[in-house]
Amino acid sequence: MPDFPTITHFTGKTYLYFFDVVISMPGRNQVLLIIVLAQFCCTSLWFAGNGVMADLIRVFDLNLGALGHLTSAVQFGFISGTLIFALFTIADRVSPSKVFLWSAVAGALCNLGILWDGNDLVSLIILRAATGFFLAGIYPVGMKIAADYYKQGLGKSLGYLVGALVLGTAFPHLLQSFPTGYQWEYVILVVSALAIAGGISMVLLVPDGPNRKPGKNMDLAAAFKVFGNADFRAAAFGYFGHMWELYAFWTFTPLLLHQYSRWHGEALPNISMWSFLIIGIGSLACIAGGYLSVKWGEARVAFISLGLSGLCCLLSPLFFLQGSSFILLLFLLFWGMVVVADSPLFSTMVAHNTDPHIKGSALTLVNCIGFSITIISIQLLTLLLSLTDLTFLFLILLPGPILGLWALRGMALPDRNRGQK
Repeated sequence: MPDFPTITHFTGKTYLYFFDVVISMPGRNQVLLIIVLAQFCCTSLWFAGNGVMADLIRVFDLNLGALGHLTSAVQFGFISGTLIFALFTIADRVSPSKVFLWSAVAGALCNLGILWDGNDLVSLIILRAATGFFLAGIYPVGMKIAADYYKQGLGKSLGYLVGALVLGTAFPHLLQSFPTGYQWEYVILVVSALAIAGGISMVLLVPDGPNRKPGKNMDLAAAFKVFGNADFRAAAFGYFGHMWELYAFWTFTPLLLHQYSRWHGEALPNISMWSFLIIGIGSLACIAGGYLSVKWGEARVAFISLGLSGLCCLLSPLFFLQGSSFILLLFLLFWGMVVVADSPLFSTMVAHNTDPHIKGSALTLVNCIGFSITIISIQLLTLLLSLTDLTFLFLILLPGPILGLWALRGMALPDRNRGQK
């Protein structure tokens, strides 16, 4: 087994290589790549626990329900953080790059707490919740930074940014899948080191953007006022339906692959690697969706993606019951693309229909509500694990896409151009 210096040497060398490439690029491209790289590094904190979940269950003597509880803890922490960040308009009153840095450092330190030998379920839940809290200063703040630089073509820019989030979320599964078998502690250490490096890159290389409108006074109600805009409401509620499905799908897909192997007596090779591919392929879909939105409009592309994802929910039992793992994996790879391709488009529509002075807080608030919804869906699926056949479990996710499509229907009609800038 390789020792930790080998891993850190490889990680540090790779990061420095990208750093050299980035600083040699021209202005706007350089800024976007830095934001994307920093977002990838820092959001790898999100599923760091999920990537080593089997080891956490073994080492700390947890039960299977810990999967849902620890994932929900991150979501709850993120919700708490986004609510505080939004109410106090932190990303609008303080340089967002500095907020990003300190959130990355604090999140990395909380993530390292998982390594303590004395942990139990309660302490792990607290640590994952604290990590989620500081992710509130990373993901929505990263979108705010991008919006401050890219008023035109924001859909494409956020496509890259959310793609980085998706890849960062999947990254711990990739580390765990290496055939040489790194110890799970190394996965936690590498992810924390990457988060700190991402925060430093952002604060050193990305100054406040030209479209930034600093908020001058703290207004606890400011972020909620945007719901008076009909297009903002449509985009936000479409996003909420999307979030009902997304994180529950990401959380339970590895468990589904394990269960499928048991049902059909067909051992799937390297489930961690397949989990990485199924989640990570969504990063390409986010980027593609951003480009398609330039031609068709954000609302229309989001509507199509959400509809396809809902169709996957509806058809999922048929693919779980059939006996070919090849067909199942193709289905899950397709679902992994359409389940998240609309995410940056919803954020773009939210940003376009928000007062620039409270853009950061509005994005943060919408994230807060969206991630609150993920806790409900994840906990519902956790409860149903012991009550129903896993074959039909993902049908519970179908109401999210249906309600999201209903909310978005007006903006997505051919004769409507609102919010598609």
